[in-house]
Amino acid sequence: MSALPDGKKLVRSPSGLRMVPENGAFHSPFSLNEPQWVPDKECARCMQCDTKFDFIRRKHHCRRCGRCFCDKCCSKKVALPRMCFVDPVRQCAQCSLASQKEMEFYDKQLKVLLGGGSFVATLGTSEKSETMMCRLSNNHRYLFMDGESHFEVELSRISSMQILTDGSSPGGWTSRASGMLLHYKPMGAQDAQQLKVEAADDRKAAALWLAAMHKAAKLLYEARDQ
Repeated sequence: MSALPDGKKLVRSPSGLRMVPENGAFHSPFSLNEPQWVPDKECARCMQCDTKFDFIRRKHHCRRCGRCFCDKCCSKKVALPRMCFVDPVRQCAQCSLASQKEMEFYDKQLKVLLGGGSFVATLGTSEKSETMMCRLSNNHRYLFMDGESHFEVELSRISSMQILTDGSSPGGWTSRASGMLLHYKPMGAQDAQQLKVEAADDRKAAALWLAAMHKAAKLLYEARDQ
């Protein structure tokens, strides 16, 4: 295990080499914990095709779900950033498909969230609104709201999120995201706070940022339910 200057460390686990925060409390809220592997003694057959293991047909564990498979059913090596693996790791067909779908978030939508978007923000039931830049922090743990004032929303404290739409887009096919309604509990507060953000000038860019945030919320809830 070796420490790196950016606050992360390399850890070798049975599943592979991982790059994790030195302080476990600073994990990305999208992260998933490594699963416990099904013990070899409890796994005489492939959990997908029911092939019996022997000296020729070896068993392999999926790094995402921890279940036991033959080589044919667990042959794909796919990137798994939600578990901080440095290299692509062996996954079963179902898990590799899920990981591949998530790569769109890490390759594209995460960059949109980090870049930020311009919104008109209203905090609580206040009638006062402020144009602010809303962006995800580099460690993925906070939403930074920057304008004349500044405040932060910790993603782990968000209890609900609703994407607001403005009706049909040109052509009448689908609704376009125009805003977001968050409920969260600030550190030390007893009651939940409401934050409403609505697209400012560039509505197309705001819609892209909101779509990325909607995907982020799905990953956030999935990580909580693990």
